Amino acid sequence: MEGRYVDPRSTVDDSVVMGFGVVIEEDVLIGPNVSIGHNVVIHRGVRIGPGCRIGSNTVLGRTAPADGGTPRELPPLVVAPNVTIGSLCVIYRGALINQLVQIGDLVSVREDVTIGEMTVICRGVTIENKVTIGRKVKIEAEAYVTALSNIGDHCFIAPEVTFTNDNLLGETRDRSRSSGGPTLLRGARIGGNATLLPGVQIGEDALVGAGSVVTRDVPAGVIVAGVPARLLRPVPTEQLLMRRKMYDQ
Repeated sequence: MEGRYVDPRSTVDDSVVMGFGVVIEEDVLIGPNVSIGHNVVIHRGVRIGPGCRIGSNTVLGRTAPADGGTPRELPPLVVAPNVTIGSLCVIYRGALINQLVQIGDLVSVREDVTIGEMTVICRGVTIENKVTIGRKVKIEAEAYVTALSNIGDHCFIAPEVTFTNDNLLGETRDRSRSSGGPTLLRGARIGGNATLLPGVQIGEDALVGAGSVVTRDVPAGVIVAGVPARLLRPVPTEQLLMRRKMYDQ
């Protein structure tokens, strides 16, 4: 264990492989056949299931910053079995990463976030607090998912998509009345560099064209595009979720 620190109050399976410079704080549980890269910091209370892969220079279980006061106590970060987390990621205490999730390099996941099984989070994605992401979702590189957003199963979010959650754009007395991120229902797809305004709902199987600015709810099964986004036509039948080869229950 030279060049590493494991708090004696933690439980680390004998089969775990660790690089140099790893720090594991107290009350951490790590299951069998886990691989941990160099210079990884695992804060107190983190739970890591069997078969996970953690890239170098990643921080797991970071405490959320105070919001105008003392930081609240959050439940432990839970990483379910067979999750892959890339290098240089920061995942906060209070998140739940379900099994078979893949997280790329340079990803940030805040507290009160749930990521469903078999979802893929690509390089450089930022997921703010109080976000729910379903199963078999794909979020491409550099997308920004703002706080208080909801993403249903089988959704696709292209590179550099931006979610927003504050119509008043700043610290004002009435800000809380207008805050709330977008909601994507099952199978919705968002094209590259699109922007979703606060509180909009994207219906099942809807498609938002690249570069669009979505200012109002989008009905199920239609294509919208433009600034602001306007209805173009129905989604082709062969592109509906039940027709896609990747889909299963």
